[in-house]
Amino acid sequence: MAHGAAITNAVRAVLDIDVRRVSDRTFLLHLGGNLEVVPKAALRHRDDLSRAHTPGVARICQAIVEDPEDARRLTIKRNMVAVVTDGCRSRPREHRADGGSPRNGGQGRAVQAVSRRRRVARLPRHSGYGRDRAHRHRDRAVVWRDQSRGHRGPRCFEIERRLREQLDIPVFHDDQHGAAVVVLAALTNALRVVGKKLSDVRVVVGGVGAAGHAIIQLLLTQGVGDIVACDRHGALRPGQDAVDPDRRWIAEHANAGGRQGTLAEVLVGADVFVGVSAPSLFTGEDVAIMAPDAIVFALANPDPEVNPIAARAHAALVAAGRSDYPNQINNVPASPGFFRGMLDAGAHVITDTIMLAAARAIADAVAAPELNASDIVPSVFDPAVAPAVAAAVADAARAER
Repeated sequence: MAHGAAITNAVRAVLDIDVRRVSDRTFLLHLGGNLEVVPKAALRHRDDLSRAHTPGVARICQAIVEDPEDARRLTIKRNMVAVVTDGCRSRPREHRADGGSPRNGGQGRAVQAVSRRRRVARLPRHSGYGRDRAHRHRDRAVVWRDQSRGHRGPRCFEIERRLREQLDIPVFHDDQHGAAVVVLAALTNALRVVGKKLSDVRVVVGGVGAAGHAIIQLLLTQGVGDIVACDRHGALRPGQDAVDPDRRWIAEHANAGGRQGTLAEVLVGADVFVGVSAPSLFTGEDVAIMAPDAIVFALANPDPEVNPIAARAHAALVAAGRSDYPNQINNVPASPGFFRGMLDAGAHVITDTIMLAAARAIADAVAAPELNASDIVPSVFDPAVAPAVAAAVADAARAER
C-alpha cells in the first residue's frame, strides 16, 4: 500500500499528468463484488420457464402452504445464511453498513471456497432486521460481524441479544463464537504437543471484548479452572468494580485466586497466553517468565501482542492470527461446517455443547502423527474439515432437542 501510494504521488508530480483513479489487484478482485447468485437450472425455452416460474411455481407454493416443513426441501432456505453488520468496524467515526459489505462478502467467498459441499451462502445485509423480516427468514441462520471493540465492546452484546430475542434461528457472532471454537481447538492440540491438560493449566487472556469474553466462557465450560483475564488496566478479579455487565461476569467467574497486576505481572508462571487485544503489549523477555513449555497465542491483527519470533525463543509453541506465521488461528475452519451442521439439524439456537463439538472436530482434523509445534490447526483449504465439523455440529444440535 505504501509503495503504491509513493508511485501514485510521483506520477501526480509529473507536469500535465492528471491521475483520476488508482486501482490494484485487490480492488480489481472486488469490482462488482465477489459473490454472485447463479441459478441451479437453465431456462432454455418456454417449458423450462413455465416450471420454474408461472404457472408451475404455484404448485410449489401450495405444497408449502399445506406442509410448511416442505420449505426446507423446496426452497433455498436450508442453505441460506444472512450476514448482518452495521459497518462500525469499517468506519470508526461514521458507522455505515455499506462499509462492512465487502468484508462480509469476502469472508462469504472464503467460506464457499473451502466448503466441499459449497451449499452455504453468506449474504451481506443491513442490521435493521425488523420482526416481520426476521420471521420470513425462519430456519436460516444469522451471522453477526463487525462489532465495535474496546470501550464500545458492549454494543455487540446488545445487538446479539436483540437478534436472539427477535429471531427463532441461530445467531452466530463471528468474533465471539467463531473465535472461541477455533481457539479451543488450537489450544486442545497445543496442549497435546506439550503434554499438559486443560484442567491443569493457568491461562491468561489478554482482551475482554467480544472475542475474549466468548473464549473465557468456552474455556471455563471445557474445564479450564484457572483463567486470569486482563483489560488495558490489568487483571480483572472478583469483587472488582466493572464498567459493564460483561466485564463483571468475567470478574466473577474467572481469576478465582484473585491475582492482581498488569498483564506482564500475571504472566509470571502462566502456562498459556491467549491475546485478542492490541499490538506490542509485552516482549519476548516477558514470555521467558511464563511456565516451562509455555504456549502463546498472539492473535491481534495485523500486529500481534508480542512479536512471534521473539516469543518463539522462549515458548514451546506460538500461534498468531496472521497467515505469514505458522499456526494461523483463523475463524474460517469453523464457519462452513458449523453453518452446514446447524442448517442440516434445523437448529434454533447455538449452545456451548454445539460449540464444544465443533472445537473437538477441528482439533481432531489434525492427525496425531502430523501434530507438532508448527502444525496445531488444520488448513483452511483442507476439504475434510468442513464435513467433519458439520457432522459433529448436527449430531450435537439434534441431541439437544
